[in-house]
Amino acid sequence: MIAEETLVAELKHKDSQARAFEVLVNTYKERLYWHIRRIVLNHDDADDVLQNTFIKVYRNIDGFKGDSKLYSWMYRIATNESLTFLKQKSKKAGISDEELKMSLVENLQSDVYFEGDEIQLKLQKALATLPDKQKLVFTMKYFQEMKYEEISEVLETSVGALKTSYHLAVKKIEAYLKAD
Repeated sequence: MIAEETLVAELKHKDSQARAFEVLVNTYKERLYWHIRRIVLNHDDADDVLQNTFIKVYRNIDGFKGDSKLYSWMYRIATNESLTFLKQKSKKAGISDEELKMSLVENLQSDVYFEGDEIQLKLQKALATLPDKQKLVFTMKYFQEMKYEEISEVLETSVGALKTSYHLAVKKIEAYLKAD
């Protein structure tokens, strides 16, 4: 595993950029894919957003200043790309963001790449009812087991605010599951 500082330096240097980018993609593609997939829910959409994410990373690596970790910066790009993708998808379909979220959850059952059971499906339905911020925080904390400090870097939000968002998300999910 190459050190992050070395990788960033190689990404910014034209002679080593192609090889370094290949290392970057191979190192982060699975983690980023699952982060994106938990937001957009659909496999094909996740692949498209992942590709767009890596294109943005490639085009903007010179602007990476190292104030945060490289993966935090990439997660932020992936998160923004995912949310933008969903907004564009709902706009194209002429439906609200909430209607799109519910439609995506309903389509999970027919998605050959979805391996969840009935409980996972109920959880996805509950998540679809959450505001974007709460859903992101819950997903990153619960599914990806990220620390609040890491989530704070990605979402550029204080740890205290994240803890509040997570707590509210858990309460709403519990209430949804009890009512269902």
